[in-house]
Amino acid sequence: MNKIRPLDYVLAALMTAGGVLLMVENMTAGDDPSLIHQPSTTSWLIIPAFLLVTVPILWRRGNVALVAGVTAAAAAVHVVAFDWLTRCGVVLPLAFALGYAVARFARTRRDHVLGLAAIVALLVVTLFRDSSADLAGALPIALPGVALFYGAGLLVQNRVSKRQVAVPAAERATV
Repeated sequence: MNKIRPLDYVLAALMTAGGVLLMVENMTAGDDPSLIHQPSTTSWLIIPAFLLVTVPILWRRGNVALVAGVTAAAAAVHVVAFDWLTRCGVVLPLAFALGYAVARFARTRRDHVLGLAAIVALLVVTLFRDSSADLAGALPIALPGVALFYGAGLLVQNRVSKRQVAVPAAERATV
């Protein structure tokens, strides 16, 4: 298992803090005419349940496809349990971070495909019942955003891989 690094804690903490703040906002929003649909619940249970969506990114260096799948499944459970709420403010950045993580840490092509499919499922499930954004309006923004972060992750991974291959070759030449 890959070691959890300090930036992993920072990323998970930022996503979790954002999720808590967003869920508190859902609880206290009242009748907001700017929302597409009014929140279905103001239960405090939306907060701990949403932690199941944001915390798994902490383990992104291990099995990133599994992390993306667990995140999508947790989001689906949250949507089914609590229906209309604003989630896009945290789920979109989370999907971008997962896109980067899939490109950077997935080991096989299968893991890449499964991770990306889970991210698309995460977006569709979340935006289907989002009080602030609708599926047709937000998905054309979210998918290219995921693709950009995935591309950035591939670029970084390719550079890291080249550097790891070049170092042993240089060491062999000096021996």
